[in-house]
Amino acid sequence: MKKIEEVIVVEGRDDTKRIKMAVNADTIETRGSAVSDETIKLIQKLAKTRGIIIFTDPDFSGERIRRIVSQAVPNAKHAFVARNKSVPTKSDGSLGVEHASVETIRESLSNLYTENTQADEQINRDDLMAARLINDVQAKVRREKLCSILQIGYVNAKQLSKRLRMFGISKHEFNTAIKSIDEKGI
Repeated sequence: MKKIEEVIVVEGRDDTKRIKMAVNADTIETRGSAVSDETIKLIQKLAKTRGIIIFTDPDFSGERIRRIVSQAVPNAKHAFVARNKSVPTKSDGSLGVEHASVETIRESLSNLYTENTQADEQINRDDLMAARLINDVQAKVRREKLCSILQIGYVNAKQLSKRLRMFGISKHEFNTAIKSIDEKGI
């Protein structure tokens, strides 16, 4: 089983259980989206000594936690699980890391990103429109596919440009992903 040196920031103990089935890693749990100051201080300490990987659910609460922790630890690494790979088996659950397969978790943890707030914008609004990712009837579906291919977590139209810039997605990576989406007829 692969050993992960960094500590993985997750939402809860079910996420921890699932991650430990996939890799040998330590986790720290935020216990929901109201991340306490105490938890943030622990995460900051861990970031200095071992580094951290933020691996939260692909939903509103998970993105909120990701933002809070990213502000506290700007050099954090990020792992994302695609929405369609984190669906609960029961109809009453919500999207989550705890529902992802062991293989999906391993794949997500092997495709890490580090935010680059200084990165230049390589993909502009015109590129997004030409790729039918905004202002198109299929935009949401195409964004979901793009985010899944690039493994950057799903975002809405307003956040897409920022996410692409923050994670340094090149024009070539973007165009390759769009070509893949177009070839599938979406």
